[in-house]
Amino acid sequence: MENLILVTNIIFLTVLFFYSMNSAYLLYYFKKKKNQAPPKQHQYEEESVTIQLPIFNEMYVAERLIDAVCQIDYPRDLLEIQVLDDSNDETVEIINKAVLQKQEEGYDIKVIRRPNRKGYKAGALKYGLETAKGNFIAVFDADFIPKPDFLYKTLPHFISKKIGMVQTRWGHLNEDYSVLTKLQAMALNGHFVIEQTVRNKRGFFINFNGTGGVWRKECILDAGNWHEDTVAEDADLSYRAQLKGWKFLYLNQYTTEAELPVEMNALKTQQYRWAKGTVQVAKKILPKLWRSNASLGIKLEGTFHLTGHFVFPIILLLALLTIPMTFLKSTYTYEVYFNFMMFFMISLLASFLFYLYAQKDISSNWKDRIKLFPFFLTGSMGLAINNTKAVFEGLTSSDNNFVRTPKFSNTQDNLAANKYMKTLKLPSTIYFEIFLTLYTFTSIVLGIALEVYSTIFVNTMFFVGFASVTYYSLRTVIIQRLRVKNAK
Repeated sequence: MENLILVTNIIFLTVLFFYSMNSAYLLYYFKKKKNQAPPKQHQYEEESVTIQLPIFNEMYVAERLIDAVCQIDYPRDLLEIQVLDDSNDETVEIINKAVLQKQEEGYDIKVIRRPNRKGYKAGALKYGLETAKGNFIAVFDADFIPKPDFLYKTLPHFISKKIGMVQTRWGHLNEDYSVLTKLQAMALNGHFVIEQTVRNKRGFFINFNGTGGVWRKECILDAGNWHEDTVAEDADLSYRAQLKGWKFLYLNQYTTEAELPVEMNALKTQQYRWAKGTVQVAKKILPKLWRSNASLGIKLEGTFHLTGHFVFPIILLLALLTIPMTFLKSTYTYEVYFNFMMFFMISLLASFLFYLYAQKDISSNWKDRIKLFPFFLTGSMGLAINNTKAVFEGLTSSDNNFVRTPKFSNTQDNLAANKYMKTLKLPSTIYFEIFLTLYTFTSIVLGIALEVYSTIFVNTMFFVGFASVTYYSLRTVIIQRLRVKNAK
């Protein structure tokens, strides 16, 4: 049994090591090409554009989005705006009023409503595409605020008929709202600043991030249109398009601002959808990718990209091994194995440097931001239960229910949070998170009692991660229940 535990632990750490080495490779190439000039804009002939705004019950941000999109600088006779509204709450009237006002101001904007929400966001985009007049399709989620020069910054990059999509980097409207939003910004910056940049420069496949980008309509149709069999329709269409030979371009130097979730359960909902959807795409696309004529580099990087969420089940299993490993290390019988495992501290260093340089590239106060890295790392570990559940659902379930992430708006966050809290329930994973909080705390106590001090650092990271996620998951629900009780 002891050998099985040790070998299992080493296998898990080895897998994590390979993922961290992929991050190290991306960072190396990012540093190597740091001073490479960004893609140049070219002269182009203005063509028709349709902007699609998929919306579902976004009463706090829908009007803000419509206002921002109507401020985009582009000839009105070439610009169409589709508000793809699947809402069934107050958002309906808010959108009707906002669109009517814009129509009176002369904008070509219309509300498109379907008989049902079949296919969720993918279904809405596909439905709108049937009547879209534009040769190019820009997509913005409800929590985004595009800049007025968005089209003039993206369209000139379609210099070749084979460029099918141009993606911009996400900015963060409310990054400084709380520690939680700062940590999310750190994670997203790693993806956008390094991963997207390097993959694009190296000729690897990148993904449309669901919003803040422009598609050539012909590319969407040629790749098979939006599919409804995953909840990561953006990554799905991206890989199918690139497998058909379409080229994508990523603009790291240009941002489209978005709102980050301000509440833990909202964040968990978003993370769950991303994890589940990416795994669904991996299951669907990876066999096609490996059978294709793409280079080995594209196949390997695509595999790392689409299977990245598999690190969460590994992290969860490593957490469950904290007590057995503490007992084993107390015997010192297997010291050679433990010396070998010290090598995997390199994984931690690689992760730190990855996020350090991502922050340094775009933030003037990167020194203050990177101080939060320990909380980022432990918080990521604390999400292991939530994301592991999503991974297994993505692998085994055909349920493609799309659960939106609540948006609160910078100017109405308190009001929105209160309304959101009225329907908030304890997440299904909370009991296991409580258990692992107590379990990993026990591993720390055990390490002290057995004088196995070398295990305390990692075990403490697990404990802080699970305790933080548990606390912030419970906090909102408990506060609301107390308010309801006091109101009575």
